[in-house]
Amino acid sequence: MPQPLSTRDANLFRQVIRNYEEKQYKRGLKAADQILKKNPRHGDTMAMKALILNGQGKTEEAFALGKEALTVDMKSHICWHVYGLLYRANKNFEEAIKAYKFALRLEPESPQIQRDLAILQIQMRDYAGYVQSRHAMLLARPQPRQNWTALAIAHHLDGNLVEAERILTTYEDTLKNPPPKSDIEHSEAVLYKNRIIAETGDIQRALDHLESAAVDSSLDRLSVLERRAEYLTTLGRREDAAAAWRLLIDRNPDHPAYYQSLVEALGLDAEGADEATRLAIFDEYAAKHPRSDAAKRLPLDFLTGDLFQERARKYLFPMLDRGIPSLFANLKHLYADDSKKAVVSALVEEYLAAASAAASAAASEAASSQPNGNAPLPKTDSSKGEGAALYFLAQHYNYHMTRDLAKADEYCDKAIALDATSVDFQMTKARIWKHRGDLQKASEAMDHARSLDTRDRYINSKAAKYQLRNNENEAALKTVALFTRPDSAADPLSDLLDMQCIWFLTEDGEAYARRGNIGMALKRFHAIANIFDIWQEDQFDFHSFSLRKGMIRAYIDLVRWEDRIRDHPFFTRAALDAARLYVSMHDDAQKDATAAATTNGGAGSNSNSNKNNNGDATNGTADADALAEKKKAAKKAKKEALKAEREAAEKAAKQDPNKGKSAAAAAADAEGNVKKKDEDPLGLKLAATADPLGEATKFIAPVLQFSPMNIDGQLTGFEIYLRRGKYLLALRCLKAAAALDPGSKKVEEQTAALRAALKEADVSTLPPKVQEVLAAEFP
Repeated sequence: MPQPLSTRDANLFRQVIRNYEEKQYKRGLKAADQILKKNPRHGDTMAMKALILNGQGKTEEAFALGKEALTVDMKSHICWHVYGLLYRANKNFEEAIKAYKFALRLEPESPQIQRDLAILQIQMRDYAGYVQSRHAMLLARPQPRQNWTALAIAHHLDGNLVEAERILTTYEDTLKNPPPKSDIEHSEAVLYKNRIIAETGDIQRALDHLESAAVDSSLDRLSVLERRAEYLTTLGRREDAAAAWRLLIDRNPDHPAYYQSLVEALGLDAEGADEATRLAIFDEYAAKHPRSDAAKRLPLDFLTGDLFQERARKYLFPMLDRGIPSLFANLKHLYADDSKKAVVSALVEEYLAAASAAASAAASEAASSQPNGNAPLPKTDSSKGEGAALYFLAQHYNYHMTRDLAKADEYCDKAIALDATSVDFQMTKARIWKHRGDLQKASEAMDHARSLDTRDRYINSKAAKYQLRNNENEAALKTVALFTRPDSAADPLSDLLDMQCIWFLTEDGEAYARRGNIGMALKRFHAIANIFDIWQEDQFDFHSFSLRKGMIRAYIDLVRWEDRIRDHPFFTRAALDAARLYVSMHDDAQKDATAAATTNGGAGSNSNSNKNNNGDATNGTADADALAEKKKAAKKAKKEALKAEREAAEKAAKQDPNKGKSAAAAAADAEGNVKKKDEDPLGLKLAATADPLGEATKFIAPVLQFSPMNIDGQLTGFEIYLRRGKYLLALRCLKAAAALDPGSKKVEEQTAALRAALKEADVSTLPPKVQEVLAAEFP
């Protein structure tokens, strides 16, 4: 039994809880110490003090006090609940769930413990446990709608669609009066139920429910119209489906998917369909919505021959007249067809010739009318079109499917001569330099383009990216710092980390890796992995928030997206970079060990062996020199990083010299909340790992799980598992890579490497099943 408190101390205990909830940690500690002074073995107060200590960053002290509180009062649900909260705060969700269950046995009626347990269960995807918890919460409080909806969600995620629908229907049957049309929660619940019905595969029933329950009452009108059109298309009701898609096109005539769906509903997307009938649909909407780009552009995807040329001319020339910068981006997908590619370039060349002639004529006329022949000539519409055509052709010849860098350079220079202040023209020039392989000039050209518009975040980011590609890490950070928070001027990288700017961290890490600064490269790749961990943890708050707000469909999408979050291309790229870096670290360590062993062996040999092995001695000397150079480069990189850190600190001190706080005081705020300090700012601990292959496995495992179709992931996984002696896993990666690219030379090399490794290894020590599989593949 918990030690009883006096009325005054009980009020003080409630104040401790309030202080913790409001993050007033100093006051909470003071109040807790007052209680413990009179009641030194009051477990609940000890537990709350442990929570406050954990909030201040004193994790070890908090856990020790939390365990002591449990030994004092094992039957206190507060002590067990707090113990679970401590584990949850430190991301040990399995142990937190166990503690919550103990607390729930002691206090089965506690809604707070039950809610915390349910949230952890859905976070850990324990759907069966989540169903049980939500069922118990519904029985305890059947009045709020969100308890019914939450139980339906639990059954839905657990795969029991029938039960999920039944739960929602049961609640609807309890309503005596229909909810008002302004009830957002009801509107979302109706559409969510419709989604569940559709997922069962009964599209006709989903359509009937949509038209009876959602068409008039739902606040999300667009979603209702889209679902209705999709259902009608799936059911093959062509006329009704076409009418539904036409209604959506009238709402948004620039949505390409609506046009494609309309064509599909009418059965005009099949091979050999009537081209004229299909074109008539787009012509109808081009006339109805003259400013719609999609209705004019999409026919170019399916038209061929003379008709394509005619329509391409009608689309291209007005766009060039207006100088639309995105014109090439809109049309480059047509280059998959060689005939269309030739027609497009020929039309732009034709337009350019006409525009140049018109511009020359206009210039001559203007010059003859000027009393002073040296006066600047005004820009005309023809010169605008000429610049747009030159820009298009520069991009055309810079594109990988039509690459001719000499021509691209020629057209780009002509465009710049017309308008030297155009950011788009200067950016294209930088891209041409990049494709030529001159990263230094590409970086300078992109930075010049940035200087033409210093308020544009996009061009600023491109300039920083090109600087990173040229291994200019410090310059890139200064460039991107122009758009970070003003108060982070001393340390812009911290702001980029707060904003989770993954593209910069990826490029920065790859640049450091090319420079041989392994510590900083690993620092960036680990930062990216940490960002994805944060994204996964951030869903924690949405488990309750989405139910409170009634945003159920978006919540289901969030949960399913979080389940596959690590198939994101940015994660895959950073993980492969890190894994390869760790593999190279392992290989370098092996070479160093071999070189050291060779050197030591040579020192103990006699003079005859030295005389007969001059070549070996020379090789050993070369290896030693290479090792010395490598250590020298690493030392230089470390020195540069320390210098950069010192300069940043000095800059921060100069910007705010009146801050008289000590380092300890600066690490905590007024309430004692400890700010996390980076214990390894240069990544030296990461670079000094004793198990690089183990670290590489941590990065490659999510890639193999969530992006199995990525051949680079499979090839890298093979390299890691082969070096670790995990031959069965290496074989699995090898077979997956062979299935993705059967004729790959790299796959052949890895097959030979695995065969050679199996010949050298003692296969008899492997489990019998593994031996059997390997023998079948490599007899």
